[in-house]
Amino acid sequence: MQKPSPRTGSGTLLATPFDCENQPLTTAPQPGELQASTVPSPSPRTWKVVLSYDGTDYRGWQIQPGRPTIQGELQAALGRVVGEAPLPQGSGRTDAGVHALAQVASFALQAQIPADSLLRALNRTLPASIRILETKMVRNDFHARHSTIAKTYEYRVYLERPPHSLGRAIDCPPFLARYVYSFPWPVNFDALQESARQFLGTQDFLSFAATDPDEAARSGEHPTANLMPEDEETGQPGAIRTVFASGWERHESQDTVQLVYRVRGSGFLHHMVRNMVGTMLDVGRGYRGAGEIPTMIAARSRAAAGPTAPARGLFLACVEYPDDI
Repeated sequence: MQKPSPRTGSGTLLATPFDCENQPLTTAPQPGELQASTVPSPSPRTWKVVLSYDGTDYRGWQIQPGRPTIQGELQAALGRVVGEAPLPQGSGRTDAGVHALAQVASFALQAQIPADSLLRALNRTLPASIRILETKMVRNDFHARHSTIAKTYEYRVYLERPPHSLGRAIDCPPFLARYVYSFPWPVNFDALQESARQFLGTQDFLSFAATDPDEAARSGEHPTANLMPEDEETGQPGAIRTVFASGWERHESQDTVQLVYRVRGSGFLHHMVRNMVGTMLDVGRGYRGAGEIPTMIAARSRAAAGPTAPARGLFLACVEYPDDI
């Protein structure tokens, strides 16, 4: 099963040179003259690209008129590099402020360009907050979203009051602030782990899907976009998902403590991971119990679950596809 590395990339930029001096002189055909030598345009080929981005300054993945988006920047970069501007299809539509370690996009191009040249050229013209990690031609039936079989997300939390601080707050460093949720309360790590286990398996996650039209409007989306959860792979309504792995890790460095939640699943509803994290943090600080989560899931109501964690701590970490892609 293919797992693209979110932190590596390579490539060189050298397209086939065009020898202007040695090209034969030609004249425009006369009326009625047969143009038998005309070369037909090559058939479009499907490309798969893996990209990483800092989502802080973007209004999410999906293109929006007059607003900066990842999809819009990638489409514009393709236009500058190859003179074609297909709309790249992402593996998922990350929200405003959400980051990616390894987002996957697909599109079709007629241009004949080596994969490593395309990678280098795109990185030269994209903003520094967006990097292409991998480019490759794939089967024409590949689709970054519809071909997905699993995804992994990470959510990062900075503890302002770690256990060793004895109640003293340790402010989040400014160079981390864009990429973590700076959490102001002490947390019980064992309680977090117990709450994470409640999400394993195939369940109806309607209680953890975004359903607030006001929240959609504030995030720059259509006010009715999230009234009915949608399957990321099929586009059809539905809230049943399978979570294969769900757990927390603790990372300590000098005086600071970061918690990282990783969840791998068949797919995720809009705001699903952020709503799960907000609920688990409520459990970790003692506001709710881990044993309440099955009841929240059974309620199938957003009001039954906890708050939505901020977008800045969320990373799309990995997208998986069948081995024969």
